[in-house]
Amino acid sequence: MGLSLMPWAVTQAALLAGGQVCVKLALADIDRFSLSWSFVVSQLTNWWWLACGFCFCGSGLLWAYILRHYPFSTAYPLSSLAYVFGVLAAWLFFGEKISVNVVIGILLIMAGCYMVAK
Repeated sequence: MGLSLMPWAVTQAALLAGGQVCVKLALADIDRFSLSWSFVVSQLTNWWWLACGFCFCGSGLLWAYILRHYPFSTAYPLSSLAYVFGVLAAWLFFGEKISVNVVIGILLIMAGCYMVAK
């Protein structure tokens, strides 16, 4: 099996959440949707879409590796680490306020992941 599952799961979840952050940033660059050539060109030259593709591709490839080498019953619950990274990204990149209930929920997810991984 090589490395323990946890570093792979953390990296995969971080890439998945990073892809979602890039989607939000790419969409923020869109003033208005239109069926015009200039709109299409503007989206093809939006680097956030490229970063999004990189993150999702990396996440998918890593997920395939994880599923191939580790039990599904252990690997799948660890994918919830993406929620942890998503909340951190909301706070760091978008300045969102995180409620106490969300913090408690995130701590419970992390505790559950720790228990599943052990």
